Amino acid sequence: MLWPINNGKERMQQPNKSAMLSMQEIKAIESWISQIGIFQIYITAGQLVSAARKTLKLKYKMIGHGFNRVVYDLNNGYILKIALSQVGLISNANEAYIYNNCNEEVKKYLCPVKEYGTGWIIMKKVDTKVPFAIKEYTKLIKLELKFLRHGIIPIDLRLDNVGYNENDEMVVIDYGLFTMDLKSPVLRWLV
Repeated sequence: MLWPINNGKERMQQPNKSAMLSMQEIKAIESWISQIGIFQIYITAGQLVSAARKTLKLKYKMIGHGFNRVVYDLNNGYILKIALSQVGLISNANEAYIYNNCNEEVKKYLCPVKEYGTGWIIMKKVDTKVPFAIKEYTKLIKLELKFLRHGIIPIDLRLDNVGYNENDEMVVIDYGLFTMDLKSPVLRWLV
């Protein structure tokens, strides 16, 4: 299977191997991913998350979700994001691609990716308690300009998608809709 990535080329999908997840957990994720699309036509985000939870049966605590991905705390300083939709699949692949291919100057402002596979990604857990203050919006605007200067279009950059690392620096925890290429599948989904 091929994954489209930001530069318009194709690459082989990431093999589903993990040093952090068991083979049973990988198989549960693969089972869920094979069902993406079946559930989405007639259900709400809450129903979709419930269906994912029942299929996955993971031992970890779910710490968040949107309509496209669900997030689990692995209790080891890392989180696991699992796709709930086609956009979630693209977002996970896109985060892995951007993190592994961006300029070092902006990489420090992205939540580090540890591992990824088809439909899932493991990233460092970051403190997400960002106050809604003018000072934070100023930091966010400066961060946006840094990404743009280095060829990354930070689609969906907002306070809900950032946190603070151990050095008290703002980092983006959700950059699945960012793009480094105008031919990106992310842009095809948004247009």
